[in-house]
Amino acid sequence: MKRYSAILLASILFFAAPVLAQQGTGSIKGHITSSDNRPASWVTVLLKGTKKTVTSDEEGNFHMRGVKPGSYQLEATLVGYESALHNVTVEENKTITVNLSLQVSNQELQEVIVRTSKGGYNARQGSASLRLNEPLLEAPQNIQVVTSANLADQQIISMSDGVVRNISGAVRLEHWGDLYTNIHMRGSQIQAFRNGFNVVSSFWGPLTEDMSIVDHIEFVKGPAGFMLANGDPSGMYNVVTKKPTGQTKGEAGITVGSFGLYRANLDFDGKLSKDGRLLYRLNLAAQNKKSFRNFEYNDRYTLAPVISYQVDDKTKITAEYVYQNARMSDVGSFYVFGPDGFAQYPRNTTFMQPGLEPTKINDHSFTVNIQHDLSADWKLTAQAAYYNYNQAGTSMWPSSVAADGKVIRSTGLWDAQSEMTLAQAFVNGTVQTGRIQHRILAGLDMGNKEYYADWSQSHALDTAGGEFDPLNPNYGYPGNGYPVWDRSQPLKTRAIAIGGDISQKYTGLYVSDELGFFDNRVRLTLAGRYTYVSQINFGGDPEEAKRVTPRVGLSVNLDRNTSVYGLYDEAFVPQAGHTRNNDKIRPITGANLEFGIKRDWFNGRWNTTASIYRIMKNNELTGDPNNGANENYSVVIGQKKAQGIEFDLRGTIIKNLNVVANYAYTDSKFTEVAQGGVYKTGDVVPGFAKHTVNSWVNYKLSKGVFKGLGFTGGFSWLVDRATAEWTTKPSAMELPDYFKLDAGIFYERDRLRLNVNVFNVLDKYLYTGSYYDWLSAYYWQAEAPRTARFSIAYRF
Repeated sequence: MKRYSAILLASILFFAAPVLAQQGTGSIKGHITSSDNRPASWVTVLLKGTKKTVTSDEEGNFHMRGVKPGSYQLEATLVGYESALHNVTVEENKTITVNLSLQVSNQELQEVIVRTSKGGYNARQGSASLRLNEPLLEAPQNIQVVTSANLADQQIISMSDGVVRNISGAVRLEHWGDLYTNIHMRGSQIQAFRNGFNVVSSFWGPLTEDMSIVDHIEFVKGPAGFMLANGDPSGMYNVVTKKPTGQTKGEAGITVGSFGLYRANLDFDGKLSKDGRLLYRLNLAAQNKKSFRNFEYNDRYTLAPVISYQVDDKTKITAEYVYQNARMSDVGSFYVFGPDGFAQYPRNTTFMQPGLEPTKINDHSFTVNIQHDLSADWKLTAQAAYYNYNQAGTSMWPSSVAADGKVIRSTGLWDAQSEMTLAQAFVNGTVQTGRIQHRILAGLDMGNKEYYADWSQSHALDTAGGEFDPLNPNYGYPGNGYPVWDRSQPLKTRAIAIGGDISQKYTGLYVSDELGFFDNRVRLTLAGRYTYVSQINFGGDPEEAKRVTPRVGLSVNLDRNTSVYGLYDEAFVPQAGHTRNNDKIRPITGANLEFGIKRDWFNGRWNTTASIYRIMKNNELTGDPNNGANENYSVVIGQKKAQGIEFDLRGTIIKNLNVVANYAYTDSKFTEVAQGGVYKTGDVVPGFAKHTVNSWVNYKLSKGVFKGLGFTGGFSWLVDRATAEWTTKPSAMELPDYFKLDAGIFYERDRLRLNVNVFNVLDKYLYTGSYYDWLSAYYWQAEAPRTARFSIAYRF
């Protein structure tokens, strides 16, 4: 470890050296407010006569780096409002401070912001945790952002609650209901990140985030390990949590809905010191949620305080704690099994046995982030996090399914614990060498992850001759009684005894240089990452692996609002699992080739991205389709290829009309198979839809007696779906097409917003599922029938 730390230090010093020696450029920083002195966020700032533009952040601040000495005119623009102009003179190695004011009332400005920029559907910048020192338009990769307005308009309350409709090609298999998110994209399950950290510690985690803590969600398509942490070749999503904004404000909301949904949330944002250096943000949420299936429930409680302190003009420290508590019914009860085909029973059929103990989850995370401006053009960021997840519960699965449909239900113990200690440090900035501009990123990523689980105990609820009949269910006292679990030993001891432990230690070093030519209209990215990992896969001795993965990208501005890009990069992802033959588990390797075009329309009111890609992925593990009850074996796939095209549109098309629309064609097949594996060359990869089409539209009346009234709605359409798992039964390999229509109405005036949405308007029987050969049975998980939600929110 010392050797790798030394390499990192040398890398950072090498790239930070220009901070001390750089000559020839200066920078402009400033603050933008409305006419009543409120921060104006997401305003475009242009240095006239150059190609340099930046966007103000949520606090109204902006920082334009790498400006050549000279006199300029600075212009701040927001769609529909007069520009603010200011003359500036830039000197070498100095930062000029400028304060700009938009001559418009705060109420009008907020309405524009809410519906066209920050609160709209189009984000032009990524979060600081993406490490991008440039607008999304210039990044040589397909990056899509689900904004806070998306989440609010669609009444999304957790990561597993319809987020994927906003991203081309993203699908969710509903695995374990609302416990885990598990999103598939570009032919594979993508990695889950939070604030730049990879927070996956097992096949299933992490716990799906409650939306009360979420500001927005960033989807990065293709490998992203060069700028964050180890990531899958297919992509990742990064949940960005809420932070203090420097404004004194708050919001209270209540949501009620069909099938026993009751939810309340509070958001406090403000200052703890008169000088505004010490800020806070506090989010609270409580939820009781039942189901359209009897006896199911999922109650959640969330607490998320954040404190930030501006030490001086150069240094800021932010500390964040997130606590999520979940109390839910047996996590396997979402599934239904039958011998004769999918959806053979009524949609509300449940195998759940009332009286089983709840699954209890306590999820804690602590994060500290330090940002320090080394100079006008260079910034150092360091952050560390500790994640602790504890689960005590059960998972129901049948031990047999008879030809007449009767089953013996079995519930198994599923106690689990995860601990992750994560740390990152990186520098990014700009250097000018002659006529070439360099955007440089260099850093270190380290992690220590441990996961323990006990699934060794199971209990049959039913008996031979007293099987459970889905057509005539009896939910009285089970024939074989309720289980009594042996938890006399600590979880770690129990897990190690059955080989239920996973651990991983890794170190990554990465360097990226984006060279800008012709006044930064042409940008060439050269990057590389070195990753070393030591891991234990369900017991045994540690296994080590290391690899250097390169990245080459090219992005060209055809004009101020249009760019084309090409990208080649590779991925190296450690993975955990064990096979029946105790084969050595190799890390996932993959290569991605991608081309695309991006355009901002009408000064960034809306944006389109079109991309075409091909991903080759090797050594990936998947669940063994022959797993019986309480078995967790894996099989090695070999190699698979995913290729396709994607199109995303998001933003304000015309005044007050916000749209998200996307389409993806995905073709994912096995190109090589491991010897003795369960797949054949040419087989379709399970878990995706060949065609996905999504839309969401929001329109608000701005004049007349009905001012503030709005209408919203959209659909999701999945065509040619593959099942969730591989099976030898041809009739079970494909799922029927999926179409879901949602619609709603809202009223927004001053500080009050009322919102009603109806989901699954057509009341279709929607589900995902597959077939288990060892059970000789189909299984599926149904989605809710027609459902309504009403929410009321008040800003103060």
